[in-house]
Amino acid sequence: MSNIGVWEAAEPGVKRCILKAEVGLMMMEVHFEPGAIGYQHFHIHEQMSYCLKGKIEFTIDGVVTVIEQGQTVYIPSGAKHGVTALEESALLDVFTPIREDLVKR
Repeated sequence: MSNIGVWEAAEPGVKRCILKAEVGLMMMEVHFEPGAIGYQHFHIHEQMSYCLKGKIEFTIDGVVTVIEQGQTVYIPSGAKHGVTALEESALLDVFTPIREDLVKR
Protein backbone atom coordinates (compact mmCIF):
# COMPACT_ATOMS: atom_id res chain seq x y z
CA MET A 1 0.00 0.00 0.00
CA SER A 2 1.32 3.46 -0.91
CA ASN A 3 2.30 5.95 1.79
CA ILE A 4 1.85 9.00 -0.47
CA GLY A 5 -0.46 11.43 1.35
CA VAL A 6 -0.27 9.45 4.62
CA TRP A 7 1.12 10.93 7.84
CA GLU A 8 3.62 8.61 9.53
CA ALA A 9 5.96 8.79 12.52
CA ALA A 10 9.62 9.44 11.80
CA GLU A 11 11.66 10.12 14.97
CA PRO A 12 10.12 10.88 18.40
CA GLY A 13 8.14 14.11 18.11
CA VAL A 14 8.49 14.13 14.30
CA LYS A 15 5.87 13.11 11.72
CA ARG A 16 6.00 13.32 7.94
CA CYS A 17 3.77 13.09 4.90
CA ILE A 18 5.07 12.55 1.38
CA LEU A 19 2.93 14.87 -0.73
CA LYS A 20 4.15 13.90 -4.19
CA ALA A 21 6.86 11.76 -5.79
CA GLU A 22 6.94 12.10 -9.57
CA VAL A 23 9.65 11.58 -12.20
CA GLY A 24 12.79 12.77 -10.33
CA LEU A 25 11.34 15.06 -7.68
CA MET A 26 9.72 14.48 -4.28
CA MET A 27 7.96 16.85 -1.86
CA MET A 28 7.32 16.05 1.80
CA GLU A 29 5.87 17.97 4.76
CA VAL A 30 7.47 17.35 8.17
CA HIS A 31 6.08 18.50 11.55
CA PHE A 32 8.16 18.80 14.73
CA GLU A 33 7.17 19.12 18.36
CA PRO A 34 9.30 21.63 20.33
CA GLY A 35 12.75 20.14 21.01
CA ALA A 36 12.26 17.24 18.57
CA ILE A 37 15.39 16.04 16.79
CA GLY A 38 15.79 14.84 13.24
CA TYR A 39 18.82 12.59 13.66
CA GLN A 40 22.08 13.16 11.76
CA HIS A 41 22.12 11.26 8.47
CA PHE A 42 23.19 11.63 4.85
CA HIS A 43 21.89 10.56 1.44
CA ILE A 44 22.75 10.98 -2.23
CA HIS A 45 19.79 13.28 -2.79
CA GLU A 46 19.92 17.06 -3.01
CA GLN A 47 17.46 18.64 -0.58
CA MET A 48 15.88 22.03 -0.04
CA SER A 49 13.89 22.70 3.13
CA TYR A 50 11.42 25.58 3.46
CA CYS A 51 10.24 26.54 6.95
CA LEU A 52 6.44 26.70 6.95
CA LYS A 53 6.30 27.70 10.62
CA GLY A 54 8.47 27.85 13.71
CA LYS A 55 12.24 27.86 14.06
CA ILE A 56 14.58 25.00 13.13
CA GLU A 57 18.30 24.56 13.75
CA PHE A 58 20.07 22.66 10.94
CA THR A 59 23.55 21.20 11.29
CA ILE A 60 24.96 20.51 7.82
CA ASP A 61 28.49 19.06 7.68
CA GLY A 62 29.14 20.61 11.10
CA VAL A 63 27.86 24.09 10.20
CA VAL A 64 24.87 25.30 12.21
CA THR A 65 22.17 27.38 10.47
CA VAL A 66 18.86 28.47 12.02
CA ILE A 67 15.88 29.15 9.75
CA GLU A 68 12.48 30.57 10.60
CA GLN A 69 9.14 30.76 8.84
CA GLY A 70 9.63 31.82 5.22
CA GLN A 71 13.32 30.86 5.03
CA THR A 72 15.00 28.07 3.09
CA VAL A 73 18.13 25.96 3.46
CA TYR A 74 19.95 23.82 0.85
CA ILE A 75 21.53 20.45 1.67
CA PRO A 76 23.91 19.10 -0.97
CA SER A 77 24.21 15.45 -1.93
CA GLY A 78 26.21 13.47 0.62
CA ALA A 79 26.19 16.17 3.33
CA LYS A 80 25.74 14.86 6.88
CA HIS A 81 22.81 16.75 8.38
CA GLY A 82 20.24 16.81 11.16
CA VAL A 83 17.81 19.24 12.77
CA THR A 84 16.51 20.37 16.14
CA ALA A 85 13.14 22.10 16.43
CA LEU A 86 13.65 25.18 18.60
CA GLU A 87 9.85 25.50 18.82
CA GLU A 88 6.84 23.81 17.25
CA SER A 89 7.77 23.81 13.57
CA ALA A 90 6.94 22.52 10.10
CA LEU A 91 9.12 22.09 7.02
CA LEU A 92 8.40 21.52 3.37
CA ASP A 93 11.24 19.33 2.05
CA VAL A 94 12.01 18.81 -1.63
CA PHE A 95 14.38 16.07 -2.84
CA THR A 96 15.94 15.14 -6.15
CA PRO A 97 16.03 12.35 -7.12
CA ILE A 98 13.08 10.75 -5.30
CA ARG A 99 13.86 9.27 -1.86
CA GLU A 100 12.89 5.74 -2.87
CA ASP A 101 14.02 4.62 0.61
CA LEU A 102 11.03 6.53 2.07
CA VAL A 103 8.37 5.88 -0.61
CA LYS A 104 6.15 2.80 -0.45
CA ARG A 105 4.49 2.18 -3.79
